[in-house]
Amino acid sequence: TIKEALEFVNEVKDKVNSDKVEAVICAPFTLLKDLKEATKGTNIKIGAQNMHFEEKGAFTGEVSPLMLKEIDMDYVVIGHSERRQYFNETDETVNKKVLKALEVGIDPILCVGETLEQREAGKTKDVCKVQVEKALENVLKDDLAKVVVAYEPIWAIGTGKTATAEDANDVISYIREV
Repeated sequence: TIKEALEFVNEVKDKVNSDKVEAVICAPFTLLKDLKEATKGTNIKIGAQNMHFEEKGAFTGEVSPLMLKEIDMDYVVIGHSERRQYFNETDETVNKKVLKALEVGIDPILCVGETLEQREAGKTKDVCKVQVEKALENVLKDDLAKVVVAYEPIWAIGTGKTATAEDANDVISYIREV
């Protein structure tokens, strides 16, 4: 709810008061405008949880990049595992969204990660590499610094299993090299 979101921001904003830290809260579309207002003057940035890759058109229920730009969004999550799984988003779709977000001036948070089956087969780095390369295809060199890559080990979501700091750091270091 809006009330819960604002309470959360009030709890967090005093803890994020360093110029060295930029915190980002990504919320559902219905909360974005209120959260943007509540975080003015803080180091907290607000992002959307999703965005369509078309600016206009008949895409019922989707949020366009222009809608997000109009409410001054800083970030948008792209490629989240739930979007890939439940909405059949592909690496191609993710790439279209990344390119469009950059075009309209919103920094994409690109989610990459492997399933348990891929992890157990030793394919973690290969999977992440392909996801990063395909998502960033045709991204201008100057725009690469605007893309935040978030490692999201799919096998650890809702399974009770967790990625160790060492696991995550290993994959993150590898992604930086890609």
